[in-house]
Parts: sequence; structure tokens; C-alpha cells
Amino acid sequence: MKKFLIVLLSLILGTTALAFAACADNAPNNNTPSAGNEQTTPGDRETPADPGEDNTPENPNTPGTPGTGGSVLVVYFSAQGHTEEVAGYIAQAAGGDLFELTPVDPYTADDLNYNDHNSRVYREYLDESLRDVELSDTAVAGWENYDVVFIGYPIWWGIAAWPVNGFVEANDFTGKTVIPFCTSASSGLGQSGALLEELAGTGNWQEGQRFRSSASEEDVAAWVESLDIG
Repeated sequence: MKKFLIVLLSLILGTTALAFAACADNAPNNNTPSAGNEQTTPGDRETPADPGEDNTPENPNTPGTPGTGGSVLVVYFSAQGHTEEVAGYIAQAAGGDLFELTPVDPYTADDLNYNDHNSRVYREYLDESLRDVELSDTAVAGWENYDVVFIGYPIWWGIAAWPVNGFVEANDFTGKTVIPFCTSASSGLGQSGALLEELAGTGNWQEGQRFRSSASEEDVAAWVESLDIG
């Protein structure tokens, strides 16, 4: 009888121990965050791109340089950057090449102060003999391959800024369509294109277009599209 009680007690204790162990295995782990309270450590956050990496997508419409095989050329002189910006928009829209006219003696901000009657540009305005501005280069590589030539400039006292004159005089526009464009705060294209045509003596000159100094790329592209230059 005593032995039977000992065996029975052992069975009861063993069953209790197994039940306790099973409960322990199903208990939640308080050290694991719940889905609603998930915390992100600094190491888990997305790492920004390396500043040294170039992530800018390649633009196949970036204007080229003269002699690259295009048929459209955009020539420009820019005093304060406005004409340069519009020229870039035209080249983008027309799939053309860019050619900047750069004076050997560049204009400074003081030179361009037309309110100062002693400034370079004002003296050139008063004395036409001073307007023969020497350019660094007037020869365009592959010039004979261009069918359409845009010529851009700011308006100075109602006419094209005279640094473009040297380029127009130095080149033969025979067989080319020439399209002038200008930038100004208020003045229109006026007779600037006609005067350049007279100076050139060759080429099929079109009417041209004036753009405000803050012209948008959309406005410029719409104008280029309206020209139907192919």
C-alpha cells in the first residue's frame, strides 16, 4: 500500500511538471516588439545616395557642339545670361548645336552700365567706330553642313547688340535659312533682324522672334515647333 502511494505521487508530480513546461513555451516574449509598436533603429533606415554618385539620368537631347553632324546651329551673344538661356532652349527643341560669340575683350558689369555715360557700352553707342568688337572665334566647324542658323542677341538701343556683327560679316549664309531672335526687358525685335540681313548680304532671313528676359522653356519650344523647320 505504501509503495502504491509513492508511485501514484510520482505520476502526479510528473504530469504537473509537463503541463508547466508546456505553458512556459507558449508564453509571449516581452522582449519582442509587437507589430503596432515596431521601432526602427538608425541602421534599419534607408541610406541616402552617396553625394559623389551621379544619379542624373542621361539626356539624349543635350545640345551638341558645332561639327557633330547636325543641320541646325544656334549662334548667340549673351551679355547677362538671358540670351544664352533662350539659345539653350532653342537648341534643345530643335536638336541643334550651340556656338557662343565671345568678345576677345569681354564686357564687365561696369561696361554694360548704360546709365553711366562713360561706360564702354554707352561710348560704343555714341561712336559707331567703336562697335567693331573683335570676337575670339567666328569660324564654325562644319559650317557647310548647317541648313538652319539661329542668331541670338540682346537688344541694345533698339538694334542687335553689335558683337554679333563680326560673326554675320565673317560668314557666307548662302543656301541657309537664318532666324534671328533676341531678348529684352521691353524692346521688340524691331529692325534688328533686317539690319543683320543687310549686313550679311546672303541667306534666306526669316522674321525672327523677341523673348522677354525670363522666357520659359515651354514658350521657346512652342515657337520653335511653329517654325516647322523639320
